[in-house]
Amino acid sequence: MVDARPPVEGSAVFGALTEVVEQLNAGDGGLAALQRTVDVSVVATGATGAAFIEYAHDNGRVVAVAGDLDWALGRRVDLPHPTLRGLLQYGSRVREFPSSLMGALGGHQLDSRGLHRIMAAEVSASGTAVGVIGVSYPDAEGAADPDQRAALGFLASFLSLQYGLGRGLPVYRDGPAIDPAAGPFALIDAEQRVRSWNPAAALLTARSAETAIGAPWPFPLPVADETVEHRMACGTWIEIRAARVPGSTDRAVSFQARPEQPSDGRDLFIALTGHELRTPITVIRGYTDTLVDHWESLDEGARREAIFVVGQRTRELSRLVDRLLNAVGDDGTGVDSATLMPFDLVETLMAAVGELSAEQRRSLKVMLPPSLPKTHGDRTSLVTVLAELVTNAGKYSPNWVEVELTAGADPQTVWFRVADRGTGIRPEHVERAFERFWQLETGDQRTGGGVGLGLYLVRRIVERQHGWVSLRPRRGGGTVAEVRLPRADADGHGEA
Repeated sequence: MVDARPPVEGSAVFGALTEVVEQLNAGDGGLAALQRTVDVSVVATGATGAAFIEYAHDNGRVVAVAGDLDWALGRRVDLPHPTLRGLLQYGSRVREFPSSLMGALGGHQLDSRGLHRIMAAEVSASGTAVGVIGVSYPDAEGAADPDQRAALGFLASFLSLQYGLGRGLPVYRDGPAIDPAAGPFALIDAEQRVRSWNPAAALLTARSAETAIGAPWPFPLPVADETVEHRMACGTWIEIRAARVPGSTDRAVSFQARPEQPSDGRDLFIALTGHELRTPITVIRGYTDTLVDHWESLDEGARREAIFVVGQRTRELSRLVDRLLNAVGDDGTGVDSATLMPFDLVETLMAAVGELSAEQRRSLKVMLPPSLPKTHGDRTSLVTVLAELVTNAGKYSPNWVEVELTAGADPQTVWFRVADRGTGIRPEHVERAFERFWQLETGDQRTGGGVGLGLYLVRRIVERQHGWVSLRPRRGGGTVAEVRLPRADADGHGEA
């Protein structure tokens, strides 16, 4: 039978892969090569969208996207979730399943966008799982043909090669560390008897597979998508989650030792913030002393100028203190549900623009639609998010090149973007920029000040509202920062 697909597709695939190989041979690669490979996967598999999730030090993150999955860039993925573990631990290397079975992992978001079927393959380097590449299809009842499955398997191997070379990968400096298939995991049947018990489960519980398999599940079993904490006889606390295995009556159960509280990074905190705190305090003190000591000799204009500077620096100091307190506080992603409610994003953004400095407002081009569906989140925090993104855009834009603020919506999210025409951001920096205390190393950029907390705080605020944020290079130069929050009228708006 003659292949009905036009030959130009094969030509495009091999041409693009040749470009990536040439990059690797030249000693380059990194996120740019990974992104190019993800782009290729859409054509090679006949899919409408593609994404790569890199396993990170705490959870997974979508670090490259293409086609109908471009909205997912920057999205946090719950690697320890039992649904994902069940999908990755059982079946062939290339797995195919309806997106609706992904449940809390975002299946409703895929379905609402007309993406009803997923094909995925895990990527490993030197025996270590580093991520998973997935492609999406609009038809729920279809099935990938052998060529499409072989193509995704080959591309997963090609990504394994890129990670094995280590040229700019992994994207996370300290990842990947979590392997969703390697943690403690069990499979139980409808009668709650253990059918499978992996080595990590045996190590954590001191129960061998021979003892556990066939016996009743020994710990509390959570319902729905909750997490249950349980103290074992040895005194160790464990966290347990369970989910139905797709296409089966079995349940996948993942559990882990309750994590220790993270280090607060006190020495680094003090070293990086000392100068930043002293600068506004010194200015405030200087102008205040001048007003106190020379009030009578100053004319009205000089007094007003001094008071204006004191007020401006006080607001800067307040924002800096807020950032520092958030940065060293609780690192959990839980929120007080009482603070999350429907609100008008356009109205909120316009109010937040009014809170910016005069210099920032002069360079900001606001292009918001008249109205959008309401989003679900914490309205007051959007002032901080917008201020940090606009400040960051201006910091790396010589002479305050124009910054654009736009917004829109899709079936599951409401989004806004801050786009500049500044110096831009290199692909290998788009995720590191969200790390706490991280700064670009070049001296001319460091002169802009700051302690490397702005984008870290933005991601923290947004993810506490079940949204996500991403950075990407802007076509033609510059950077785009995008924030997505759940629509108030969307099903499952409390999940991210």
